[in-house]
Amino acid sequence: MQHENTCWSLLESDSPFESVRALVAWTPYRRDFLLVLRWLCCAMAAVKALNPKAEVARAQAALAVNISAARGLQDVLRSNLGPKGTMKMLVSGAGDIKLTKDGNVLLHEMQIQHPTASLIAKVATAQDDITGDGTTSNVLIIGELLKQADLYISEGLHPRIIAEGFEAAKEKSLAVLEEVKVTREMDRETLINVARTSLRTKVHAELADLLTEAVVDAVLAIAKPTEPIDLYMVEIMEMKHKTDCDTQLIRGLVLDHGARHPDMKKRVEDAYILTCNVSLEYEKTEVNSGFFYKSANEREKLVAAERKFIEDRVQKIIALKNKVCPNGDKGFVVINQKGIDPFSLDALAKEGIVGLRRAKRRNMERLTLACGGIAMNSVDDLTPECLGHAGVVYEHTLGEEKYTFIEKCGNPRSVTLLVKGPNKHTLTQIKDAVRDGLRAVKNAIEDGSVVSGAGAFEVAVADALVKHKPNVKGRAQLGVQAFADALLVIPKVLAQNSGYDPQETLLKLQTEYKESGQLVGVDLSTGEPMVAGEAGVWDNYSVKKQLLHSCTVIASNILLVDEIMRAGMSSLKGTLKHPQSDGQPAVNIHGIHRSACQKSLSC
Repeated sequence: MQHENTCWSLLESDSPFESVRALVAWTPYRRDFLLVLRWLCCAMAAVKALNPKAEVARAQAALAVNISAARGLQDVLRSNLGPKGTMKMLVSGAGDIKLTKDGNVLLHEMQIQHPTASLIAKVATAQDDITGDGTTSNVLIIGELLKQADLYISEGLHPRIIAEGFEAAKEKSLAVLEEVKVTREMDRETLINVARTSLRTKVHAELADLLTEAVVDAVLAIAKPTEPIDLYMVEIMEMKHKTDCDTQLIRGLVLDHGARHPDMKKRVEDAYILTCNVSLEYEKTEVNSGFFYKSANEREKLVAAERKFIEDRVQKIIALKNKVCPNGDKGFVVINQKGIDPFSLDALAKEGIVGLRRAKRRNMERLTLACGGIAMNSVDDLTPECLGHAGVVYEHTLGEEKYTFIEKCGNPRSVTLLVKGPNKHTLTQIKDAVRDGLRAVKNAIEDGSVVSGAGAFEVAVADALVKHKPNVKGRAQLGVQAFADALLVIPKVLAQNSGYDPQETLLKLQTEYKESGQLVGVDLSTGEPMVAGEAGVWDNYSVKKQLLHSCTVIASNILLVDEIMRAGMSSLKGTLKHPQSDGQPAVNIHGIHRSACQKSLSC
């Protein structure tokens, strides 16, 4: 025991040559170790020459570090997948609490320090940025690919062979994706099924069913046949009021402020809307300037001239109102991006005009798209053609906050999803879910096709890969088999999160698929196979395609890493512990696996 402790003290010294001397001195198989460790120490010496503080993990140690990180991240997100997935509670340093099961939110909010886990998290969040979904599936498949590859690598298969098998499997999987995708006209019913499939993985079923129609109608309202869909034209406005099931679609706009004059009407119907960016208050000049007067009379004339300049602008707006509303039977609303002073507000109120000032810049374009008309930068050329129209404009007061609703627009090209909830946690969760639902509907319209969900696609691809394996030459067949086994993690986790036995459920799916030839997924309410398309469970084609590309590339790159170098403080030495060691690091500073050396020393 004393000899062994002495050996380990030398192994963990700063000099790699002391490590060699220790192994040669205390190992019975010193000749076998000498050649390997001489090469290792030469490589270590080269790194040490470049940076004496560098820390290196090589070969199997580097692979163990990477695979452990991937599987650790997989274990964190594993329980979130699917409609029956559980939630995570995130507590910030300031004590703020966020409840979510959205993989994208989790990966953004978690403080991931491990470099490999951080790399996988960035790839998964990039998947969400590109397609709007598939974050959790991305992490699960990458972790499972590395897990399956580790089984073969531990038996002596080179990682390059596995990577070649992954690439062959990816090409076959993409071919299967093209075969099984369902191309159809994206009518409202199909889009509702797509949105429901996405939303049920984020919020509970009752709320998901309520949000589904609102999300689909919002996208259909802003969609144009010849132009890309701009989801920024769907305003997501939150209101801490009532319950989450009171969330609704407003076919118009909701502004988070009200009129600033007590005599202005709180509700007008059949209203003309003037959208403008004109200053209706006294402003200082944009350049430095000065005005000089010699007496009080001159000062009064100066003030009167300034006042008249603003009043003339207001009178032009009033003249337009009298022109389009000669009988006063219709409403007139002015929404201005700049300010309106109290005198101007009073003049507008006397004429029955509702004036809103300092509207947000992002709402100005939405106003013209929702109500029609033209946003004006001057009042010199006001005509009836520059006005928009809304069926009703009313003010809603909630506590100390005021909201202005502009509804019943003729053909709105911009709409508002009014998200309601009793607290901030609920509002944030619904907003995240709504964004994912909007992206799912947008993808379905742009793709023109959908793919069966509930794990049906993964089961079909795995079966096709097993049949395709004999067509791959050499040991790369093992990589194809590993890829097929890794894809099955999706139906297995879906079943496990729903309380069913994953292996039994998977066998039922595979048997049913072979017998019927139909794409069958997991029925999460019974655990039995179901035809996903007939049940209305659809995934996005673009999400699956991006998933296959990104998972294969990242898993292959991680497998081909044979050396990890880090300068400065140790992160590899203390973070990973060998499961059978007594709290000692599994990788020391020279990249030697301690448990393997202990086994040799005990011989």
